[in-house]
This record gives sequence, structure tokens and C-alpha cells, in this order.
Amino acid sequence: MTPAQAAVESAQLEVRVLRDAVLVLVGAYLLSRLTSAALSAFAERSPTRRITIKMFVPVTSFLIYGVAIYVVVDSVLQLTTAQLLAVSGLIGAGIGFGLKDLVGSAIGGFVIVLENTYQVGDKVEIGEHYGEVSEIGLRATTLITPDDTAVKVPNTTLFTDSIADANDGAPEMMVVVEVAVAPDADLQRATSVVEDALVTSRYVYVDDDHPFVVLVEDDAYYRTIRGKAYVADLRDEFAFASDVTERALVAFDEYGIETPTVPLDSLDDRE
Repeated sequence: MTPAQAAVESAQLEVRVLRDAVLVLVGAYLLSRLTSAALSAFAERSPTRRITIKMFVPVTSFLIYGVAIYVVVDSVLQLTTAQLLAVSGLIGAGIGFGLKDLVGSAIGGFVIVLENTYQVGDKVEIGEHYGEVSEIGLRATTLITPDDTAVKVPNTTLFTDSIADANDGAPEMMVVVEVAVAPDADLQRATSVVEDALVTSRYVYVDDDHPFVVLVEDDAYYRTIRGKAYVADLRDEFAFASDVTERALVAFDEYGIETPTVPLDSLDDRE
């Protein structure tokens, strides 16, 4: 074989290896998306097990990508130990020259799944963003906000910001509803009204492990009545709060319970 023929054959081999590697990675991506969509669709048909089923979505995706990377490195590229060390050095250099955020996000995603920091379907607050987790990807976590906006939060936020999980993997979630009354209003009657609005709501979930409570806080110009209760499905969070608030205000009018009027000078002080 002449040197020219050897060079052509080597080039063809490199193209074939590159093609196989790309096909494996593309196949892994498609399989991951298909599996995630199937699990999500199945979860939506079972509201009581929705969060439990969706917990497997990121786990499955990470496993698929892990197997794909192993296949590419071990079977397709067939790297020797020396070549593997060289590639590792190149990857390390890439991380140092600009890929550190991407790698950090991937590590953050792995930690989120491994430690079950939160899972798909949870209501979480990450930094300034609040919403339902719809996807935990390699790079970012997707939140659906109350305004139905999809927000991509980098997984590296796990290491820099606090994370609040409102339901911690459970379908039930506590919701806090606040209404205000005038300082001289019948506080006992107002508290009873809010309590009744809580326990009679069609969204409420009450048992020994999920109690409700009504608290009162005093302020200079009004009194705040804060009701705390659980909803059976965390997606009813805002419907529950609206339902309780609306029925409590209607009852306030019926019983002559006045809502507060904030003096204009207090508004000027706030400005």
C-alpha cells in the first residue's frame, strides 16, 4: 500500500468514526426526548402519581447520555489509555478556556438528580424565580412560572443560590392566604369567616398530617388574617387562594366586617 493510499484509508476511517460517534449521540438525544415525553404523558394521566413518575424523567435522560458517552469512547473511538489521557487533557483545557460553565451546569444537574434536591413536578423557588419544575436537563432546569412562562435556570445556581421546595416531592402543598380587616373590625367573626372559607374550599386537603391554621397579625392600620391549609394537588395553589379570598370578602360584606383604608400620609411615607 502506497503512502497516498494509506492516507486516504486513514481519512476514510476517521470520517466513519466521526459519523458513528455523531449517530450515537444524536440517537441518545432522540431516545432521551422520546422517553421523557412518554413518561410525562403517562404521568399526566395519573394525578396522584404524577410527581413520582416524573421523578424518573431526568434519571432516565442521564442514564441514556451516560451509556451513549461510554459507547462513543469505548466502542466507536476505541481510544487507548494514552489517547484517553490526551483527550482528558484537551477536555480539561477546554473547561479552563470557556466550557467551565457548561461543565459546571452538567455537574449541577447530576447532583440535583443524585441528591433529589428537587424533581420534575415540584413547585420551587430558585433565586428570584418561582414555578413548577417541568424539566431537569444537562445544562438547566426549566420552570413554568404562574404566568405560564418557561424560565431556564442554570444548574450551577444550585451552588450559588438558595432553593425552596414548596412540596418536596409530595402532590399536596401548603398554601398561605392573607386577607386584611380594619383595626376595629370584629376579629373573632373575621377569623371564623376565613377558617370556614379554608375548610369548605373544593381544593382543600385536610387530615391529621395536613392540618389547617388561622393566624392574626397586627399592623398600624389594619390586621392581617393569615390562613394556612394544604391543597390536594399543588397545581390548584392559585385557584385555592383565589377561591378562599373571594368567598371571605363576600362574607365580610354580609357580616359588615370592614376592610382597611390606608391613610394617604402612610403611602407618602412609603414613597
